[in-house]
Amino acid sequence: MHELSPFDAAAFLIVMAAALGYLNYRTLRLPSTVGLTIMGTLASLLLVAYDHLVPTSTLSATFGRFLADLDFSKTLMDGMLSFLLFAGAMHVSWAHMRKGALPILVFSTVGVLLSTGLVGAGFYALSLAVGIPVPLTWCLVFGALISPTDPVSVMAVMKRAAMPETLQATVAGESLFNDGIGVVVFTILIALATGTEQFTWSFALGHFAREALGGAVLGLAVGGIGYAAMKSIDEYNIEVMISLAVVMGGYSLAMATHVSGPVAMAIAGLIIGNAGIAHAMSDTTRDHVIKFWALIDEILNAVLFLLIGLEVIALDLEPGYMLVGLATVGIVLLARALAVGAPLLAMKRAIDMGPLAFPTLVWGGLRGGISIALALSLPLAEIRSELLAVTYIVVVFAVVIQGGTIARLISTIQSRHARTAQVG
Repeated sequence: MHELSPFDAAAFLIVMAAALGYLNYRTLRLPSTVGLTIMGTLASLLLVAYDHLVPTSTLSATFGRFLADLDFSKTLMDGMLSFLLFAGAMHVSWAHMRKGALPILVFSTVGVLLSTGLVGAGFYALSLAVGIPVPLTWCLVFGALISPTDPVSVMAVMKRAAMPETLQATVAGESLFNDGIGVVVFTILIALATGTEQFTWSFALGHFAREALGGAVLGLAVGGIGYAAMKSIDEYNIEVMISLAVVMGGYSLAMATHVSGPVAMAIAGLIIGNAGIAHAMSDTTRDHVIKFWALIDEILNAVLFLLIGLEVIALDLEPGYMLVGLATVGIVLLARALAVGAPLLAMKRAIDMGPLAFPTLVWGGLRGGISIALALSLPLAEIRSELLAVTYIVVVFAVVIQGGTIARLISTIQSRHARTAQVG
């Protein structure tokens, strides 16, 4: 049998993403992220069903081995994520983001910690209630991996939703930075849950500062170097390569120095996408750089959401886990509402973001591939199967249901607010 090479794996995913994307465009007409996730999930379920109907078939096992060899967690966290975060950050306006700087800072730090604690406590109570107890430390690990809103999912939604630019930049900025913060919190909690570290405030704060602040400093450095290099020349081919060097070199350096690569890429993307686009590029270079990163973004988005759908093969589809997952969707949404509602109320005098802010932040706070990647990185144990199944259900609900309805929700709220203003 032909041994699967990295090129074969990449070719398979691109062909599937193109074929299913074409099918979605011609038939379902769903947003690409929603359509690819649904069709990937259905394809996986059909393989499992076929194996049950034909006992001699090993299709799902073969495909499961392919996904295991591909290693979704490493593929996303050590490869795709750097490109996706940089490309996403390039499209966020610094001017609009600066107006929402306080909410972004609060939501991506305090909000993540609040959500982690609330989800952890709620999931612990749920596990006891259904008779599948999960230790509190592991419940907090689950809270950490499911609390960050996924920047890739959020950016895809923001492109379709008509909302005030400052609110849009706030939602996008929060997702860029709470992703990096969430990964840091997850790393701390997983070390405590597995017993490799004893909890001390000095360990937690020191690790947090090194990862988050170190990532910010690295992002400023590589983004600044890339900006200076681009400003000193006018050759679009080389400047596109410089932007690639910022991403690949910067992310590799982050992993080597144990600082947050996601935070570094978000900062670097903001620098190149704002200062670089405005001051370091000619019109020709600007056009090529923007189109290049838009293409990278579209391709990797398609592959990522296809992979999310296909990962159902890796799940232990026990009915008990499915019921717990559906109940957990409510816990996660409630925790999100409290984690953003309390800061919004506290900041109301400093910055009033309008009637769209709360519903957009809650319903538009999508979970995505990062949560699945973190769940897949959990050590092999009985608890892993349950947490992975629950994570998958929460993510699919977020991408398909929340992602598919957020634009309509925003439009409805805007219409109602406009009618109320006319009556008033």
